[in-house]
Amino acid sequence: MNSYKTAARIVGALFLISTAGYIVGNLIIDSLRHDPNYLTIISKNETQMITGVILMLVNCFAVVGIAIVMFPILKRHNENIALVYLSSRIIESIVLIFGVISYLSLLTISKQYIKLNADDVSYFKALGVVAMNGNYYSFQIGMISLSIGSSLFCYLLYQSKLVPRFFAVWGIIGYVALFIGTITALYGYDISVITFVPVGLFEIILPIWLIFKGFNPRATVPISIKTDMA
Repeated sequence: MNSYKTAARIVGALFLISTAGYIVGNLIIDSLRHDPNYLTIISKNETQMITGVILMLVNCFAVVGIAIVMFPILKRHNENIALVYLSSRIIESIVLIFGVISYLSLLTISKQYIKLNADDVSYFKALGVVAMNGNYYSFQIGMISLSIGSSLFCYLLYQSKLVPRFFAVWGIIGYVALFIGTITALYGYDISVITFVPVGLFEIILPIWLIFKGFNPRATVPISIKTDMA
Protein backbone atom coordinates (compact mmCIF):
# COMPACT_ATOMS: atom_id res chain seq x y z
CA MET A 1 0.00 0.00 0.00
CA ASN A 2 2.92 2.35 0.71
CA SER A 3 3.91 2.15 -2.95
CA TYR A 4 0.48 3.49 -3.93
CA LYS A 5 0.80 6.35 -1.46
CA THR A 6 4.19 7.20 -2.92
CA ALA A 7 2.82 6.98 -6.47
CA ALA A 8 -0.09 9.26 -5.57
CA ARG A 9 2.27 11.86 -4.10
CA ILE A 10 4.57 11.70 -7.13
CA VAL A 11 1.64 12.10 -9.52
CA GLY A 12 0.26 14.98 -7.47
CA ALA A 13 3.65 16.70 -7.39
CA LEU A 14 4.14 16.21 -11.14
CA PHE A 15 0.71 17.70 -11.87
CA LEU A 16 1.57 20.80 -9.85
CA ILE A 17 5.06 21.06 -11.36
CA SER A 18 3.57 20.72 -14.85
CA THR A 19 0.93 23.38 -14.27
CA ALA A 20 3.32 25.81 -12.57
CA GLY A 21 6.03 25.27 -15.19
CA TYR A 22 3.75 26.02 -18.11
CA ILE A 23 1.92 28.97 -16.54
CA VAL A 24 5.05 30.73 -15.27
CA GLY A 25 7.05 29.96 -18.42
CA ASN A 26 4.25 31.19 -20.66
CA LEU A 27 3.82 34.39 -18.64
CA ILE A 28 7.54 35.12 -18.88
CA ILE A 29 7.59 34.66 -22.64
CA ASP A 30 4.30 36.51 -23.18
CA SER A 31 5.70 39.57 -21.42
CA LEU A 32 8.35 39.69 -24.16
CA ARG A 33 6.56 38.59 -27.31
CA HIS A 34 3.57 40.90 -26.77
CA ASP A 35 5.83 43.94 -26.61
CA PRO A 36 5.46 46.11 -29.76
CA ASN A 37 9.26 46.10 -30.05
CA TYR A 38 9.64 42.36 -29.46
CA LEU A 39 12.19 42.05 -32.29
CA THR A 40 14.68 43.95 -30.15
CA ILE A 41 13.32 43.21 -26.66
CA ILE A 42 13.61 39.42 -26.92
CA SER A 43 17.27 39.45 -27.88
CA LYS A 44 18.09 41.92 -25.10
CA ASN A 45 16.31 39.68 -22.59
CA GLU A 46 17.75 36.35 -23.73
CA THR A 47 18.11 34.98 -20.19
CA GLN A 48 14.45 35.69 -19.46
CA MET A 49 13.42 34.04 -22.73
CA ILE A 50 15.53 30.95 -22.09
CA THR A 51 14.14 30.69 -18.55
CA GLY A 52 10.60 30.72 -19.92
CA VAL A 53 11.50 28.05 -22.47
CA ILE A 54 13.07 25.81 -19.81
CA LEU A 55 9.99 26.08 -17.60
CA MET A 56 7.78 25.12 -20.54
CA LEU A 57 10.04 22.13 -21.20
CA VAL A 58 9.61 21.12 -17.55
CA ASN A 59 5.90 20.90 -18.27
CA CYS A 60 6.57 18.73 -21.35
CA PHE A 61 8.55 16.18 -19.34
CA ALA A 62 6.28 16.30 -16.29
CA VAL A 63 3.15 15.33 -18.23
CA VAL A 64 4.88 12.20 -19.51
CA GLY A 65 6.04 11.43 -15.98
CA ILE A 66 2.44 11.55 -14.75
CA ALA A 67 1.36 8.95 -17.32
CA ILE A 68 4.37 6.71 -16.65
CA VAL A 69 3.72 6.61 -12.91
CA MET A 70 -0.02 6.10 -13.45
CA PHE A 71 0.38 3.37 -16.09
CA PRO A 72 0.86 0.32 -13.80
CA ILE A 73 -1.98 1.54 -11.56
CA LEU A 74 -4.42 2.15 -14.41
CA LYS A 75 -3.34 -1.04 -16.19
CA ARG A 76 -4.80 -3.14 -13.38
CA HIS A 77 -8.23 -1.71 -14.14
CA ASN A 78 -8.11 -1.30 -17.95
CA GLU A 79 -4.91 -1.84 -19.91
CA ASN A 80 -6.24 -0.31 -23.15
CA ILE A 81 -7.19 2.97 -21.48
CA ALA A 82 -3.88 2.99 -19.63
CA LEU A 83 -2.05 2.70 -22.97
CA VAL A 84 -4.20 5.41 -24.59
CA TYR A 85 -3.52 7.76 -21.68
CA LEU A 86 0.23 7.12 -21.81
CA SER A 87 0.27 7.57 -25.59
CA SER A 88 -1.77 10.79 -25.45
CA ARG A 89 0.60 12.31 -22.91
CA ILE A 90 3.64 11.38 -25.00
CA ILE A 91 2.03 12.91 -28.11
CA GLU A 92 1.10 16.02 -26.10
CA SER A 93 4.68 16.37 -24.89
CA ILE A 94 6.23 15.95 -28.35
CA VAL A 95 3.86 18.47 -29.92
CA LEU A 96 4.43 21.01 -27.15
CA ILE A 97 8.19 20.61 -27.57
CA PHE A 98 7.76 21.66 -31.20
CA GLY A 99 5.97 24.73 -29.86
CA VAL A 100 8.89 25.48 -27.55
CA ILE A 101 11.26 25.17 -30.52
CA SER A 102 9.12 27.80 -32.27
CA TYR A 103 9.79 30.16 -29.38
CA LEU A 104 13.51 29.45 -29.62
CA SER A 105 13.37 30.34 -33.31
CA LEU A 106 11.76 33.63 -32.24
CA LEU A 107 14.89 34.32 -30.19
CA THR A 108 17.04 33.56 -33.24
CA ILE A 109 14.96 35.90 -35.40
CA SER A 110 15.37 38.68 -32.84
CA LYS A 111 19.15 38.15 -32.69
CA GLN A 112 19.47 38.22 -36.46
CA TYR A 113 17.35 41.36 -36.67
CA ILE A 114 19.71 43.20 -34.32
CA LYS A 115 22.89 41.67 -35.78
CA LEU A 116 22.02 42.68 -39.35
CA ASN A 117 20.61 46.03 -38.26
CA ALA A 118 17.81 45.24 -40.70
CA ASP A 119 15.86 47.96 -42.40
CA ASP A 120 13.10 45.63 -43.58
CA VAL A 121 11.21 45.28 -40.32
CA SER A 122 8.18 43.75 -42.02
CA TYR A 123 10.21 40.73 -43.17
CA PHE A 124 11.41 39.92 -39.66
CA LYS A 125 7.98 40.58 -38.17
CA ALA A 126 6.52 38.12 -40.66
CA LEU A 127 9.05 35.52 -39.51
CA GLY A 128 8.14 36.33 -35.91
CA VAL A 129 4.44 35.80 -36.61
CA VAL A 130 5.22 32.42 -38.21
CA ALA A 131 7.20 31.40 -35.13
CA MET A 132 4.45 32.49 -32.73
CA ASN A 133 1.79 30.76 -34.81
CA GLY A 134 3.91 27.62 -34.73
CA ASN A 135 3.70 27.67 -30.95
CA TYR A 136 -0.02 28.49 -30.99
CA TYR A 137 -0.99 25.60 -33.25
CA SER A 138 1.35 23.19 -31.47
CA PHE A 139 -0.37 24.09 -28.23
CA GLN A 140 -3.85 23.55 -29.69
CA ILE A 141 -2.93 20.13 -31.08
CA GLY A 142 -1.32 19.23 -27.77
CA MET A 143 -4.54 20.15 -25.97
CA ILE A 144 -6.55 17.92 -28.31
CA SER A 145 -4.32 14.98 -27.38
CA LEU A 146 -4.53 15.92 -23.69
CA SER A 147 -8.33 16.25 -23.69
CA ILE A 148 -8.94 12.92 -25.42
CA GLY A 149 -6.52 10.89 -23.30
CA SER A 150 -7.42 12.60 -20.03
CA SER A 151 -11.18 12.20 -20.59
CA LEU A 152 -10.59 8.45 -20.72
CA PHE A 153 -8.24 8.75 -17.74
CA CYS A 154 -11.00 10.39 -15.70
CA TYR A 155 -13.52 7.80 -16.91
CA LEU A 156 -11.23 5.09 -15.52
CA LEU A 157 -10.84 7.03 -12.27
CA TYR A 158 -14.64 7.02 -12.02
CA GLN A 159 -14.91 3.33 -12.83
CA SER A 160 -12.10 2.25 -10.51
CA LYS A 161 -12.96 4.66 -7.65
CA LEU A 162 -9.26 5.41 -7.20
CA VAL A 163 -10.34 8.91 -6.14
CA PRO A 164 -13.75 10.26 -5.09
CA ARG A 165 -16.06 10.08 -8.09
CA PHE A 166 -16.85 13.80 -8.08
CA PHE A 167 -13.21 14.40 -9.08
CA ALA A 168 -13.62 12.04 -12.03
CA VAL A 169 -16.87 13.69 -13.15
CA TRP A 170 -15.28 17.13 -12.76
CA GLY A 171 -12.34 16.00 -14.88
CA ILE A 172 -14.50 14.53 -17.64
CA ILE A 173 -16.53 17.73 -17.89
CA GLY A 174 -13.38 19.84 -17.85
CA TYR A 175 -11.53 17.88 -20.53
CA VAL A 176 -14.58 17.68 -22.81
CA ALA A 177 -14.93 21.48 -22.45
CA LEU A 178 -11.21 21.81 -23.25
CA PHE A 179 -11.66 19.70 -26.39
CA ILE A 180 -14.57 21.86 -27.55
CA GLY A 181 -12.65 25.05 -26.79
CA THR A 182 -9.60 23.85 -28.69
CA ILE A 183 -11.56 22.81 -31.77
CA THR A 184 -13.40 26.14 -31.87
CA ALA A 185 -10.06 27.96 -31.51
CA LEU A 186 -8.74 26.17 -34.59
CA TYR A 187 -11.75 27.51 -36.48
CA GLY A 188 -11.01 31.03 -35.30
CA TYR A 189 -13.39 31.27 -32.35
CA ASP A 190 -11.12 31.36 -29.33
CA ILE A 191 -13.15 30.64 -26.18
CA SER A 192 -10.26 28.86 -24.48
CA VAL A 193 -10.23 31.26 -21.51
CA ILE A 194 -13.62 29.91 -20.47
CA THR A 195 -12.96 26.27 -21.27
CA PHE A 196 -9.59 26.19 -19.48
CA VAL A 197 -11.06 27.18 -16.11
CA PRO A 198 -12.59 23.76 -15.14
CA VAL A 199 -9.46 21.87 -16.24
CA GLY A 200 -7.12 24.37 -14.62
CA LEU A 201 -8.85 24.03 -11.26
CA PHE A 202 -9.06 20.24 -11.62
CA GLU A 203 -5.31 19.98 -12.25
CA ILE A 204 -4.64 21.95 -9.07
CA ILE A 205 -7.21 20.47 -6.67
CA LEU A 206 -6.80 16.80 -7.68
CA PRO A 207 -3.01 16.82 -7.14
CA ILE A 208 -3.43 18.36 -3.70
CA TRP A 209 -5.89 15.57 -2.86
CA LEU A 210 -3.44 12.94 -4.14
CA ILE A 211 -0.56 14.36 -2.11
CA PHE A 212 -2.48 14.46 1.17
CA LYS A 213 -5.08 11.69 0.76
CA GLY A 214 -3.69 9.39 -1.92
CA PHE A 215 -5.65 6.77 -3.81
CA ASN A 216 -8.62 4.96 -2.34
CA PRO A 217 -7.03 1.94 -0.55
CA ARG A 218 -9.95 -0.29 -1.49
CA ALA A 219 -9.43 0.46 -5.18
CA THR A 220 -5.77 -0.56 -5.03
CA VAL A 221 -6.49 -4.04 -3.65
CA PRO A 222 -6.03 -6.76 -6.30
CA ILE A 223 -9.32 -8.13 -7.64
CA SER A 224 -8.53 -11.68 -6.41
CA ILE A 225 -8.07 -10.40 -2.85
CA LYS A 226 -11.28 -8.37 -3.08
CA THR A 227 -13.12 -11.55 -4.04
CA ASP A 228 -11.70 -13.43 -1.05
CA MET A 229 -12.61 -10.58 1.25
CA ALA A 230 -16.22 -10.47 0.00
